[in-house]
Amino acid sequence: MTMHPYLPLSFADDLERNARWHRDHPAYVQGERQITHGELLARARQLGSALYRAGVRNQDRVGILAMNSIEYGEVIAATQWSGYILATVNFRLAPPEIAWIVNDGAPRVLIFEAQYLPVIEELRDQLTSVETFVCIGGEADWATSYEEFVATGDPGGPPCRAREEDICCLIYTSGTTGKPKGCIWGHRELRQLVQVDAWLVNLEQPDRILIVMPMFHIGGLVLSQCQHLAGGTAHLYPEFDPSQIIRGIVTEKLTVLLLAPTMVQMLLDDPAIENADLSSVRTVLYSAAPMPPTLLRKAIRVFDGCDFVNLFGQTEVVPAALSALQHNPDGTEVERARLTSIGQPYPNMEIKIIDEAGEECPVNEPGELLARGVAMFRGYWNNSVATVETLRDGWVHTGDMARVDEDGFIYLVDRKKDVIISGGENVYSREVEEAILQHPDVSECAVIGIADDKWGEVVCALVVTRPGRSLSEQDIVGHTREFIASYKKPKRVEFLDQLPKLVTGKVDKKALRKRYTG
Repeated sequence: MTMHPYLPLSFADDLERNARWHRDHPAYVQGERQITHGELLARARQLGSALYRAGVRNQDRVGILAMNSIEYGEVIAATQWSGYILATVNFRLAPPEIAWIVNDGAPRVLIFEAQYLPVIEELRDQLTSVETFVCIGGEADWATSYEEFVATGDPGGPPCRAREEDICCLIYTSGTTGKPKGCIWGHRELRQLVQVDAWLVNLEQPDRILIVMPMFHIGGLVLSQCQHLAGGTAHLYPEFDPSQIIRGIVTEKLTVLLLAPTMVQMLLDDPAIENADLSSVRTVLYSAAPMPPTLLRKAIRVFDGCDFVNLFGQTEVVPAALSALQHNPDGTEVERARLTSIGQPYPNMEIKIIDEAGEECPVNEPGELLARGVAMFRGYWNNSVATVETLRDGWVHTGDMARVDEDGFIYLVDRKKDVIISGGENVYSREVEEAILQHPDVSECAVIGIADDKWGEVVCALVVTRPGRSLSEQDIVGHTREFIASYKKPKRVEFLDQLPKLVTGKVDKKALRKRYTG
C-alpha cells in the first residue's frame, strides 16, 4: 500500500494556487476598486520584497493600523507569502493603547492609513522598534507613501517564503488586567480554522462574502481567508453603515454576510430594507453572541430562504458553532431553547466543562469551558505568565462559564473574565474601572454589563465619589475618553453611597447585576 506524505502547507501555497487557477477572478472588491487573485500574489511578492529591503526578515513583525481596504488585504498576503508576522492594531483604541500594542509587537515597519497620521506622529517617538513608517493614502517627511514603498520591491519577491511552522499573525485582545495580549496564530493552526469555517459555511468560488467586521479581528481576517480558500471574492467595507450595506447587497449581489447580532438589528431597522432585493444572500453568519430569538425570527422572515449560522469563539480559540439546520425559531420547545446556545463543538475540536477542582462537570452542570484542537492559538506574545494560566495541559481555559446538555449544545451561563459584549466588541470591566478610578474625585467603582436592545449589552458604571465631591455622568464619560477607546466608555453611570461587598472585601458584582439587570 502506498503511503501519501503529509504536506506541510502555508498560506503562501493558497496564494500561489489561487493565482494559478483563479488568476482573473476578483480576490478583493472595495467599492469601484478590485484586485484579482493573480494581481494579489504579484503585489504580495513585490510588497514582501520592499519589506525585506527595509530590513524585515523571516518572523519579524509588520504592524498595520488601518480600516478594511484592498491595501490591508495586500499586507496580509505579503506577510503570509514571505513568512513575516502580521501584527494587527485595533484602530478604535485610544493613543496610549495603540502605543502599547505596537511596542509589544515591536514591528520593524508600521503601515497605517492617512487618517491616523496625527496619532502616529504624536506617538512615533515612543514606537522605538519601528524603523520605517508607511502611510496608505498619504505621506509625511517621516513617512513613505504606500505606493512609493511598494515600488521599491522586486516583483520576484523576497528571498524568504512562509513555512507551515511559522507564526502567521499576532491578533491582540484585551485582558482582564486591561493590558492587551497578543494571541499567536501559526500558519498551521490558522489554516485549520479557515478550512473548518469554509466547510461549515460551504463557501464556493462564486460566493461574494461581506467583510465589514474589521480585519484586525479574528472574525474579519479568518472569513476573508475562508472565501479565498475557495478562490472566491471578499467585498470589503471599512465601516458599518446599514444603508450602504443594503445597497451593497443589492448592487454587488452579495451571497454571504458576516455580521454581529447588533448589525443585523440595525439592518432590519433601516427603512431601505423593505424594498431591497435580498435574494442573492444565501447565508448570514453572526458571531460574538447568540442572537435574541425575536430578532432571529424577524431576520429569517426578512432574509427569506436564507441560512443562518452562529460562529462562537474568542481570539484564542473558536470552539463552537450553531449550524443552519439548528436554527428553527418556530420549531419544538427544545429547538427554540437551543437558539440561546452557542452550538456544538467544531469538527476536530474537543470541549469540556470543569469545576473549581478541575473535575469534569456532569451534563447541564455549569463550570468553566475548556477547548482544545489544532485550530487554536499558540500562546500570548511576550506574556508567558498569561500563557501558562490560559493554556494548561493542551487545553485553552476560555474563562467562560457554561454548561453542556445531553446533545452537546453549549450554553453560556456567566463570564468568568467579566467581559461585556457590546455591539460585537469585547469590553472588560476591569479595564473600564481602572480608567474611571484615575479620576481624582472617584473613591470606588464597579462596572457591569446591562442588557440593551440595540447593542446587546452596554457598559454601566457604578461610582462612589470621594466625600464632599460631586460628579455627573458626563464628567465620568468625558474622563474615560483619555484612557480607553470610545466604544468602551460607559453608556450609563449610577452614583451610589457605597458598593455591596463580600466577606472577602471584594465588590459583590452578583448583587449589583441583580439590582440593575433583574
